Amino acid sequence: MNDRETPLVSIVLPTYNERENIGLLVPKILDVFKKNWPGEIIIVDDNSPDGTGALADTLAKKYPNIKVIHRKIKSGIGSAYKSGFKRASGKIVMEMDADHSHNPRDIPRLVDAVLKGYDLAIGSRYAGGNIVGWGIYRKMVSKGANTLAAFILRINKFSQDVTTGYRAYRAEVLNTIDMSAAVRSSGYAFQLEMLVETIRNGFKVKEVPITFVDRRIGESKLGLKDILGFFLTVIRIRFKSIRLSITPP
Repeated sequence: MNDRETPLVSIVLPTYNERENIGLLVPKILDVFKKNWPGEIIIVDDNSPDGTGALADTLAKKYPNIKVIHRKIKSGIGSAYKSGFKRASGKIVMEMDADHSHNPRDIPRLVDAVLKGYDLAIGSRYAGGNIVGWGIYRKMVSKGANTLAAFILRINKFSQDVTTGYRAYRAEVLNTIDMSAAVRSSGYAFQLEMLVETIRNGFKVKEVPITFVDRRIGESKLGLKDILGFFLTVIRIRFKSIRLSITPP
């Protein structure tokens, strides 16, 4: 893609200590763009001490369709996505993990769902998808949390995987949702709030089965604080929406 081409797809990659991963991942994403449609990558780095930000700058100098946002402190994955969304210029804006958990080969499948008329395509581990590299306990905890949250918030008819970070939004969705007021989470619960607001605003959601692969390089950023924050967010949304009725299309 050259500077004159308007990207169809913008992919936002939040990073913190992902130097080894983005060095391998970015070329794979660019190859997907080359084979399909113009696209751009927006790397949002939270001042990674391992030099991720410096490598991102090097990649941006080499490829004109890479943008880099440097943030001074680690402010949460949800906050990183908000920053990336503001810089996105594609008609379709994607979220994607930088640790190879999400296979770039699935990008066209998510984009295709949006091109066919859906407003949000969710890369789902539980609606026909799969997880590789997790033990039984971790799978049970994740599945249980997703199922419980979806049931409590009455969105289980829309999605079985409410926490997945592999998504493709029609840009109109992001322009409609008030992310400064309606979406308060800066951490992992951001995904849940975005899904709820997407449904509330009447947008169409499609789950696309994916195979999620546990990271092989680096350490997971998910901690006990994030898990607690997730369930507190579920409670907050439920009480805020106690009289809200969401009816599937």
